[in-house]
Amino acid sequence: MNTSASLTDAPIVDCHAHIFDDNLPLSATAWTKPAYAFSAQEYLNLLDAHGVHFGVVAGLSVSGFYNDYMISELRHQGRLRGTAILPPTVDRYVLDAMKADGIVGVRLQLARLADLPDLSDESYRLFFRRVADLDWHVHVAVEGVRLEGVLSQLEETGVKIVLDHFAHPDPGMAEDCPGIAAALRAVGRGRTWVKLSGDYRLHDLDYDGDALEPSGEALADRMARIMLAEIGPDRLLWGSDCPFVGHEGHVAFDSALRAFERWVPDRDQRQQISRTALKLYFS
Repeated sequence: MNTSASLTDAPIVDCHAHIFDDNLPLSATAWTKPAYAFSAQEYLNLLDAHGVHFGVVAGLSVSGFYNDYMISELRHQGRLRGTAILPPTVDRYVLDAMKADGIVGVRLQLARLADLPDLSDESYRLFFRRVADLDWHVHVAVEGVRLEGVLSQLEETGVKIVLDHFAHPDPGMAEDCPGIAAALRAVGRGRTWVKLSGDYRLHDLDYDGDALEPSGEALADRMARIMLAEIGPDRLLWGSDCPFVGHEGHVAFDSALRAFERWVPDRDQRQQISRTALKLYFS
């Protein structure tokens, strides 16, 4: 095993990964199409090879509302949970069935959208009430410069919120991005968590001006120091983002583990982040 993380020190939960077959339908806003499959068993084999016990599968943005393959795999894998991308009009009976199959939250995929939906309209208010009733969370993906408005609407609903990829700080602003300030305030109110994940994606989304750091990885290092100091391990999670869609061949599970050790150098804090993830997704 070529990794700096030992079996006894590996994260208990990988909080961000994707599984899919090689014939997935694409949404109208898809930005890439994987030319391969990555099954639940392949993912579990990868976790086993690195001493990671559990995994959380995020709905794949490029396939939109097509959660069928993921759910069919989760149904047979007790070590996995998932978040689904769903229309706000989905029926409660469908949500109950998804919960029985291992879904624990909904992914609100807003990144790259030209116009954001009004999360305060009737259909979304009912949707988020059902999410809260199920004790699920809303997994948010949106550019940091637009996060503040999204968070203000979501917090009014009372749902639990998970922000992926360091809350997507704007590369030209870093910690001064208004969305980061909003994220820190939301965490302080007790119903929001932030994932340390997808460092290599942080320069992917459009931004104005010049980047403050030369790469997404460098920006993640910078944000990790701030978030660890401001948030602490009780509200942080770690995710590999494997199989690294759109960046295949440039990122590996080993490097994701090494990044986690770099972001959180204290072993006790890493273990607390693992306990946080275990409680959020598997309790």
